[in-house]
Parts: sequence; structure tokens; C-alpha cells
Amino acid sequence: MNIADTLYGNFEVEGVFQEIVLSAPFQRLKEVHQGGALYLVNPLLNHTRFDHSLGVYWLVTRFGGNLRERAAAMLHDLSHTAFSHVIDAVFDHKEVDFHETIFQEVLSSSTIPSILAKYNLNDILNSFDNYTLLEQPLPEICADRLDYTLRDLYHADMINSNEVKNFLNDLAVKDGKFVISTVASAKWFSQQYKRLNEDYFKKQEHLFANKQLAGIIRKAIIDGNLSKIELMSTDAEVIRKLNSSGYEDELTALKNLEGFDTFDFRKAAQNLKVRIMT
Repeated sequence: MNIADTLYGNFEVEGVFQEIVLSAPFQRLKEVHQGGALYLVNPLLNHTRFDHSLGVYWLVTRFGGNLRERAAAMLHDLSHTAFSHVIDAVFDHKEVDFHETIFQEVLSSSTIPSILAKYNLNDILNSFDNYTLLEQPLPEICADRLDYTLRDLYHADMINSNEVKNFLNDLAVKDGKFVISTVASAKWFSQQYKRLNEDYFKKQEHLFANKQLAGIIRKAIIDGNLSKIELMSTDAEVIRKLNSSGYEDELTALKNLEGFDTFDFRKAAQNLKVRIMT
């Protein structure tokens, strides 16, 4: 099966990886936007958890990850709700880890365990601690952090494909962890990660969109018009439910940036998770 990726080009997946990609739980991620509500105010920011998951898989594969870590990379975001991290704000998860708290529950109720069992991989998602290419705490780099940084900035037109290619050429693995082989590329990535946090995550339109949508969803849940179970659908399905439940005007106001001029951007930025790479 051929995958055409915006950042990394074409690559093949087969066997267990093809079965995962074609499964309903993984296909759902095609309609879960990486940036939450950002696409509602900027349609160019339309990349998804599906794209990101395949990108993380490619990085782990390209840099020598074994079968188990490659499968974990592909599945690491399976439990993201509709609108991704917007739901952390809905439920006040300041560590932006709501999807992690429900991961095992979502996984066990899906078709993924039966796929993994066919390949004797059914225990690979009990813990991510051993997957050193996939996940690392800041300020280390890892496939997850590398991909979302490059992908978000690329779609925001803040970096270009040549910069991505040149940076990837300077990536390497040492002692099971990603390293950047040149000082120039290390400085470049550090600067881009800072831009991601300061100029992308904290961009006023982005803060506004995610905060407003979180408020609409929270209100709908309190009103009894939206359930937590429905959050495990897709962005489009949640939008349809909100529209049919009387929140259409509020969604339209969000898209039109109504209230933008009086929005408390400083408070919204302060509530973001702190991400620092030295």
C-alpha cells in the first residue's frame, strides 16, 4: 500500500501496518485535525492525526526502529478525540494528556488488538517507556516531537520542503535516541520549535479558535446535548451534532472571529502547556 505524505514523500506500508492503516479506528483519524479548531479559522491548517501518525511511523522506520516500535509509533495517537487537544481544555487537563488517560480503554474496545494478535504484537502497547525513538521528555527530540513540529510549521508556511529535507539529512540515531549531527541543524530546529510555541500555538487567531470551541463543547456537554462518547467520533460529526443542537450561531461567530477584539489572549496563552527546548 502506497502512502503519499506531504513532508516525506511516497512510502509503502504492508503486513500489520497496512491492516492498521485500513482499520476503522485508524481511518477515523483522517477526520481529526491536528490543530483542533485552527482549520475553522484557517482552512490551510487541515492536516490530521492520520497524517501525523503516519509521519511518526515513517521517522521511526526510516531511522531503524524495530517492528514493535514502528507499530507503537503508528498507533500512539489512536485515542485522540475529535478536535485533538481542544478536549484537554474542555476537561481542564493542563498536561494536555486526556487522550493518554483513555488510551487503553479506547484501544481495548477497538479492532486493533485482534490485528496485532495475528502478528504476535498484542502486548506492544502496554507501555511506551521502551520506545526511545518514539517518545522522549523535553528537551530531548523524538519522532513524535519532530513530526508535529515540522508538519505544523510546514502547513503554516513557516518552513519549506527544502528546509525539511536538509534537516532530515542531519538527523541520526545514537544509543537508541535521535540526535542532530550538525550544530547548524541543531540551532535551526531549536529556533523552529521556539517559533512553533511562540508564533503558532500562541498566534492570537489560534488561541481564540481553540478556546472558543472548547467553551462551546463544554457548554454542550453540560446542557446534555453532547456526550463524552460522541467525542470519540470525528470533527465533522461533532460539528454536525453542535449545529443540530442549537450552537450553530456560536460556531459561526467562532469562524468569523466575532469577539476577537475583546478576547483575553494573555490569559489564554498562560494556560498553554509550557514547552521549552534548550
